[in-house]
Amino acid sequence: MVQDSSKSEGEAESKRNGRVSKKPLRHPTARNHTCNGISPTQGVNDCAYMELHAIQHLISFVFVLQMEMKGGLGDAFRVTGKHLSLALLALVLTTLLLLDWDRNPFLYTHVPTRHQSDTLLPPPACFHHDPNNSTACMELAETKTEGQKSQSLQKEERKEPEANVDDSETEITDGDLENGTTSVERKVCNYAKGRWVADSRPPSYPVQCKYIQRNWACRLTNRTDFSYEGYRWQPIDCKMPEFEPSQFLERMKHKVVAFIGDSLSREQFQSMMCMLTGGQESSDVEDVAEKYGFLQFLRNGAIHHHGWAYRFRTTNTTILHSWSARLCDRQPVNASDPDTLYAMHLDRQPAFIRENIDQLNVLVLNTAHHWSKQMVNMDKEVMYVNGTPVQDRNLRNIENAKIFKVKNIVKWLDSKLALNPNLQVFLRTTSPRHFFKGDWNSGGSCDNTIPMTRGSEVLQEETIDKVVADAVKGTRVKVLDITALSDLRDEAHISHYGKKANDCLHWCLPGVPDTWNELLSAQL
Repeated sequence: MVQDSSKSEGEAESKRNGRVSKKPLRHPTARNHTCNGISPTQGVNDCAYMELHAIQHLISFVFVLQMEMKGGLGDAFRVTGKHLSLALLALVLTTLLLLDWDRNPFLYTHVPTRHQSDTLLPPPACFHHDPNNSTACMELAETKTEGQKSQSLQKEERKEPEANVDDSETEITDGDLENGTTSVERKVCNYAKGRWVADSRPPSYPVQCKYIQRNWACRLTNRTDFSYEGYRWQPIDCKMPEFEPSQFLERMKHKVVAFIGDSLSREQFQSMMCMLTGGQESSDVEDVAEKYGFLQFLRNGAIHHHGWAYRFRTTNTTILHSWSARLCDRQPVNASDPDTLYAMHLDRQPAFIRENIDQLNVLVLNTAHHWSKQMVNMDKEVMYVNGTPVQDRNLRNIENAKIFKVKNIVKWLDSKLALNPNLQVFLRTTSPRHFFKGDWNSGGSCDNTIPMTRGSEVLQEETIDKVVADAVKGTRVKVLDITALSDLRDEAHISHYGKKANDCLHWCLPGVPDTWNELLSAQL
């Protein structure tokens, strides 16, 4: 509307002066000019409005001077000539300013406020660039003009490569610009979702490692096939960092890492010690088992271990294992009777954890294979709750008792985590058994030595150990999920090569438990 009225006024004024403008007013570079990101096709209504407005004032000024020229005398004519020179100079300067509109803020500061907000409002931007989640940026890109898209592409091409980042955690920021608030959501890597891939590198420690129980060192048995050593675990959605002993010890400086559980927990502990030492003797490693009361001296001079503990002097890092097959407090019913039964308190935690919880920094728990009536009877134990033998018929079911115990200790540990920010607790899922055609005591065996006969990938998001998953839900206790990935490795058990026939429960070392520790290290 401004253009039409000004044009009419201009034509009328021109007619009065004996001349008619043949060409419409337009920006001298309108064919390829862009005003602060605004398309040329928008020029009349947007940035061209300001250009026309400025030129109209100059033309009106020239008309006034012409009128003075007609009515004035000689001296007046000379003054008018000066005015004309100034007008022409102003016109030239204005044209130069318009040619370089985008880079010159002078005109913008003199545009009415209404047109500043409508015309020169910068386009929206993606305030946080997430290469894995670019949906928001894509939506914004669809609203850009072709010129803006071209500019955006040029800017992307000029961006320097991003620095290396740890893929284990991706931070997604969602901003509420109106309220001035932002929320941050962390996407944590699921290390248990992935595949086994061939790896030609040798194990990180030799089979002669002093911390390995001899019958678990399969190269020291009569086994001749060791293809189980030639695989490593590779997560699908992120990169698992390499296990570096020195870095792990530095991260665990002045800390205590405790493995509490059954013999599979002891295997993981032995694997960790071998991985940290490379299987080599070191004066830096100090045996501190006596400090934790793990040693029991027998009458014949022998030493019985209730647990193992080693301290790395350089970093003051302690790695230990304490035996507790069912994670219950165990006390004799009659301490004076050598044949006494033992109370297995489902609602009380093992004495070692209760007494040392404030000194622990990393706690890795497991319990699974000792939850059977046969195993409970072999250990001469009776289940207790609230200080008395269990009478509840439902709870006397051994599977229900296990679920009760796992939930009980997780709840207790969660309360401790609220008071101790330096403590991290992991509940390791069940290590799978691979007895075929029978069980451990009924002729079951695992003679397969060919890797990956049942597949190499784990694709589900959730752990298949539902007892652990349900117990930790809504707590600060983390899951160390090793069940599905270990289930694919039935060829990596000790089998009939160990001291005991057909061990399809424990693993050859070096072997699968090394991967458990790599996952633990990645999640710490």
